[in-house]
Amino acid sequence: MQLKRVVITGLGALTPVGNSAPETWEALVKGVSGIAPITAFDASLFKTQFAGEVKNFNPEEYIDRKEARKMDRYAQFSVYVADEALRDSQLDLDKENRDRVGVVWGSGMGGLQSLEQEVCTFAEGDGTPRFNPFMIPKAIPSIAAGQISIRYGLGGLSFSVSTACSSSSHAVASAFDQIRLGHADVLLTGGADADITVSGVGGFNSLHALSTRNDSPATASRPFSKSRDGFVIGEGAACLILEEYEHAKARGAKIYAEIIGEGMTSDAYHMTAPDPEGKGAERVMRLAIQDAGIEPDMVDFINTHGTSTPLGDVTEIKAIQRVFGDHVYDMNLDSTKSMTGHLIGATGAVEALACIMALKNGIIPPTINHDPEDMDENIDYRINFTFGKAQKRDIRYALSNTFGFGGHNACLIFKKWEE
Repeated sequence: MQLKRVVITGLGALTPVGNSAPETWEALVKGVSGIAPITAFDASLFKTQFAGEVKNFNPEEYIDRKEARKMDRYAQFSVYVADEALRDSQLDLDKENRDRVGVVWGSGMGGLQSLEQEVCTFAEGDGTPRFNPFMIPKAIPSIAAGQISIRYGLGGLSFSVSTACSSSSHAVASAFDQIRLGHADVLLTGGADADITVSGVGGFNSLHALSTRNDSPATASRPFSKSRDGFVIGEGAACLILEEYEHAKARGAKIYAEIIGEGMTSDAYHMTAPDPEGKGAERVMRLAIQDAGIEPDMVDFINTHGTSTPLGDVTEIKAIQRVFGDHVYDMNLDSTKSMTGHLIGATGAVEALACIMALKNGIIPPTINHDPEDMDENIDYRINFTFGKAQKRDIRYALSNTFGFGGHNACLIFKKWEE
């Protein structure tokens, strides 16, 4: 069968650097850091006392108060960005067959905040098992997709993906596949996580995964620098409206970009550490390039996973060098996590948004916090990591990498919009 073309017609975002897609994009281009001391709880006794928090977000300004109380913070984020993306797409649902419109959503942790609160309340009580009747639906990672579909009466396919840090990239890849196979006309896809909690920060601290640069939070996320000491946890969400091309064309939709390829692999190596040889990362990029029907030397820009961990950054770059050979010196690479921190299950969708906007605007956001003297002997600095400030460049193809705990790898390829 002939696969259908899939385009992006709407965007929504809520991140540590902006409360909309345009705000987020503008901050990324300017190299703004969204990392600051934690305000969600008293982190004074934690090894890590800072994070990338969403700022000035009051869910009751956007969601009915009673409904908002039935949602975990991650689900509130999800509804918020879905609203923005639908408005941006100018999709008139009253004119759509809603059984052909659905949701594919990603979340690494789901309603961690709600679950933590309920367990703590029980532990502090007299042992009587009293729990909020909404505890389970608030906590499960699939409820955000359900909340979005309920809110808009979407009767099409609806499901969630949970593959740790790769969750929303896997969601976008799955939505892409569903549309090109003809199973839907429009899908709201992306992801959300809100893990800046006592157990979230404490759990990652116990894994020695987080930066502990408490004296300088804004510069703590420093991908590809020798002094990097772990990732910076963040929270947020992003939504992409994926639409079958002929459907978008028929309604005169504006088109941001086209999604043309995806790859998915597993390291099959370790619960939390990447394969030191980067074999899974290498294969996932090769599969995505093959799926897109392009050659490696056609890729202009890679938004790397680039978490600022000692092992992960080196592993990813070596895998990229094997895939692209000498062409790696002709590309731009960056890590927007240097500004947003690592948004766990939301990170893939936010970084896909960054790729889409880079294609549309011909601007590559920077990798911030790199000191030219802070060089890692294991990294080839002939590569253009877009250090320091954004760079203008006409980009035709952009690739986005995400790699998650458990060895879950996903890669997405986007193309500049051309009729």
